[in-house]
Amino acid sequence: PAEPTLVLRLKFLNDTERLARVRPGDTVGALKRTYFPGQEQQVRLIYQGQLLRDDAQSLAGLHLGHLSVLHCHLSPPSAAPAAPGTPGPRSPAPAALGVGSLALPLFVLLLALLWYLQLQHRHVFTATATTCLAGLTLLVTFVAFAMYRR
Repeated sequence: PAEPTLVLRLKFLNDTERLARVRPGDTVGALKRTYFPGQEQQVRLIYQGQLLRDDAQSLAGLHLGHLSVLHCHLSPPSAAPAAPGTPGPRSPAPAALGVGSLALPLFVLLLALLWYLQLQHRHVFTATATTCLAGLTLLVTFVAFAMYRR
């Protein structure tokens, strides 16, 4: 009699799925070669939180059931080694420091200076100015938490 087949769900990081028809006697390596030809070295299969490192392990040894989920992670292919005498790939340039990334720290510094002046020279600040300063401080606090909570 023919060996029964299993249907496995190959689930990717972007939540897409593929169905794989396998035999329990197949190995992890055979599964990779069949469903990821040419990418065997880049694919990582995870079953029940365990990385399947041994390509010679049989699927029956993993106790996979019908419609079991194997999580798949595909790494980008590694660049081929450069020939001697040729320059290697350049490292990415550091991200430019934009004005937007400095705006919030500058506002916080400005508010700290205004609060210092308000405490040291109370006679210059009216009740309205102090209320506005408190409201502005609250607004900047909410914006800071919203920005850095992401």
